[in-house]
Amino acid sequence: MLIRKAKVADVPGICKLIEKYAKTGELLIRTHASICEDLLSFYVAVEDDEVIGVGSLYIYDESLSEIRSLAVSEGHMGKGVGKKISQKIVEDAEQLGIGRMISLTYQIEFFSKLGFQVIEKETIPQKVRKDCLGCPKFFACDETAMVINLN
Repeated sequence: MLIRKAKVADVPGICKLIEKYAKTGELLIRTHASICEDLLSFYVAVEDDEVIGVGSLYIYDESLSEIRSLAVSEGHMGKGVGKKISQKIVEDAEQLGIGRMISLTYQIEFFSKLGFQVIEKETIPQKVRKDCLGCPKFFACDETAMVINLN
């Protein structure tokens, strides 16, 4: 398994993974166009030329980033794929000098093992202004906000 920055050829595999979890409400849907526009922020796990995992790094400002669109194919769950993608994203955010990283998630135990801690959504107004106000779940959000301090 190889963890690397995404390439144009990975877009169909990225779309497929994100779409699968978006249908169950576990991830927000990303259009093909939005993935292409943000391709430089995506990381993939690849095995035998197949995208088996995906995640992206979104930067709000010099003090805050977010790990987004983290998904692993069913056949590769429990094998450390999501952990390795997450660690790479955290490492790159640290190298960029970003102060904190957040995640809005249903996977509290997974992110806790990576060092994230639960926080109140009100402590991350950058996220709320950028994404939450337009989200269909805004008034009934059931995701948990988590943060890890970097550097």
